[in-house]
Amino acid sequence: MEAQYEWQLKATPTDQDLQAIMAVEALPKAAAQLLWQRGIKTPEAISAFMHPNVGQLHDPYALYDMQTAVDRIQAAVMGGEKITVYGDYDADGITSTALMQETLESLGADVEVYVPNRFKDGYGPNLDVYKQLVENGTQLIVTVDNGVSGLEPIAYAQEHGVDVVVTDHHELPSTLPNATAIIHPRHPEGQYPFSDLCGVGVAFKVATALLEEIPYESLDLVAIGTVCDLVSLTDENRVLVSLGLQQLQNTSRPGLVALCQSAGIEQETLDATSIGFGIGPRLNAIGRLGDANLGVNLLTTFDEEQAVEQAQFVEQQNKKRQGLVQEITALASEMAQTPENQASATLVLAHEGWHEGVLGIVASHIVEQTGKPTLVLAIDLATGQAKGSGRSVEAYHLFKALDAQRTLLTHFGGHHMAVGLTMPVDQLAALQTAMNTYAADNQIDLTTKPTLAVDLQLALADVTPDVYQAISQLAPYGTDNPEPLIEMTVPSVTNVKQIGADQKHLKFTAVDQEAQLAVLAFNRGALYDDLQAVEQLKLVGQLSENTWRGNTTLQLMLKDLQTSGQVLIDQRSNRLTQQLFKASGTYVFFNEKHLAQLQSYIPAGSQAILAADVAQQAELIVVDEPTDLDEFEAFYRQQQATKISFIFYSKYSAYLDGIPGKKQFATFLVYLRQHPGIEKARLGELATYLKIKLPLLIFMLQVFFDLGFVKIECGLISAAEQPEKHALESAPSYQQRLAKIDMEKQLVYSTFAEMKDWLAGFNQ
Repeated sequence: MEAQYEWQLKATPTDQDLQAIMAVEALPKAAAQLLWQRGIKTPEAISAFMHPNVGQLHDPYALYDMQTAVDRIQAAVMGGEKITVYGDYDADGITSTALMQETLESLGADVEVYVPNRFKDGYGPNLDVYKQLVENGTQLIVTVDNGVSGLEPIAYAQEHGVDVVVTDHHELPSTLPNATAIIHPRHPEGQYPFSDLCGVGVAFKVATALLEEIPYESLDLVAIGTVCDLVSLTDENRVLVSLGLQQLQNTSRPGLVALCQSAGIEQETLDATSIGFGIGPRLNAIGRLGDANLGVNLLTTFDEEQAVEQAQFVEQQNKKRQGLVQEITALASEMAQTPENQASATLVLAHEGWHEGVLGIVASHIVEQTGKPTLVLAIDLATGQAKGSGRSVEAYHLFKALDAQRTLLTHFGGHHMAVGLTMPVDQLAALQTAMNTYAADNQIDLTTKPTLAVDLQLALADVTPDVYQAISQLAPYGTDNPEPLIEMTVPSVTNVKQIGADQKHLKFTAVDQEAQLAVLAFNRGALYDDLQAVEQLKLVGQLSENTWRGNTTLQLMLKDLQTSGQVLIDQRSNRLTQQLFKASGTYVFFNEKHLAQLQSYIPAGSQAILAADVAQQAELIVVDEPTDLDEFEAFYRQQQATKISFIFYSKYSAYLDGIPGKKQFATFLVYLRQHPGIEKARLGELATYLKIKLPLLIFMLQVFFDLGFVKIECGLISAAEQPEKHALESAPSYQQRLAKIDMEKQLVYSTFAEMKDWLAGFNQ
């Protein structure tokens, strides 16, 4: 098995470096090494990182325009003006909206909420919506998690006497809107000390300034939005998430309590992973499939009965989202495997009827499967437009590639790794050509594996609860403070099981003498047979705890794996079934007739070749038997595969049937002399009469023919009248059968362990 990533072990500190860190904090060696690798080396930095607290939060008034924003909002509250909080439909946007709504309500404001619809309104300020808000009497708009790109809508509002306070964190355009105030951590005229706040983080700073105190009760919302938006979990964000997790573990929000219960999340042990893989996807599912206002209601309601009902609906939406992702990903994966797409450096996959709300997730899956920058779009035949999302790899700047092709696009936005776009259907092929050209012109090698930064190399015996606790001190994990990746070599694995409703996941036990560790491998179900065959394996993954019936054990969440040698799979069979031809790879035949007969069985994306033509294919499936060991040896020495599956099919077994005795040979020959002119077509009847298996009868006939004992003319078999004497063993067919028996004994009817030991001799 080949690794999906290029593993790169991070630099390791000297003992002196470690001692310097451990002198500041009483930390185990593993934790000290991780701090050093993250560039946290000074006493001040170490202390701040290990002990996040509110004293590390920056002054909200350090944000440019904060005083102006506070003054305008307070004036609106005091004057009883109608305020509309204009949010966004993802987890960051939903939590931002809920936080700002609660803050303004606590000040006594007349406040309404508008969360745009992904499909009707799109992202950010929408001119038609702003016109409606103005018409309905809104006097102040406060944006959260959006606004800096809303040049035209904000200008319209300001021109009609409606002030707009923008709070945002997204990329700043060259021209900022003429808003009353723009609160942004990277404002060109500001000097805020931390630039990577997310939408809810910015909203929290505004709330702190408005309330003149830290709204601790809102930190649960801040933690959710910050983790889900994948911003840097360093500096201020680390503090906000650390404190927010404490709040979440004890939250009294009925909506969050109900959401955790419906999602099967243990609230008391909730962590950043629980947010990223549990709470976040569910909140996002609301906006992906429908009206994200439900998410705001869920987070702000005090009605426990309503909270349970809404949480159950969210769970249903999330399951629907999962089903859509699975369905679309399956079809998109098939499309990615067409010969044209396999030959293409990039992918543009479009289909009628796909749900727009999940296409970004699908694109991520396809990129993970193929390693290619991918656009996934839904076709609307009525408009002739295709709308969707794109995801990329580190080496390919997707935004730049598409930004140069705006003439082909109706709408477009995004960044390095992700984009959203709408375009005419008839320009899809042209866009894919342009994307491929961008890769070629910039000499981007998309065949190279993405890198995987490994933090620690540990022996299996060194993976202990103490080490896990040491590592856990660096949580919460996220962007710029990733969960540590551990590499280990294990001699063997046991208890390999396919798990999940569709058997697409794996669970197994890594074993090294007395040391054992459970391993979970998501989306690696296809490796079931491979893992049964490996003898030594290298693993990279993240440690976690698993509690079952009160018993807590460690487990490794697998990120990648590889074998140090060739993987050999035992699929030996005397029956050919469709199941044997499901795997992707190169199907190898020793017999040309078999190749021709079975060509139709070969799955799409695979090929069939003769053994003599094998070269550098990575995965081989050997379908039929070789003639003899010499033919197999020639093939095996030539191949360079990382994985070989052996079927070794043969219609008849020479090994099991053996070689007829001399008495049987004599009986048959006598019969031929007594009954000249036997039709070849009646050999089956003759075999029954003589009580000799038909394959053996045919073999004996071939021996006789080789030695000149019989002749075959016009389909009739007769004994030669005065043949020369020859030993049966001298016949070429006799020697060939002996060689075939020897081959089958070694390759087909040996134990697989014996066969692997024999093959190992070729590598010595």
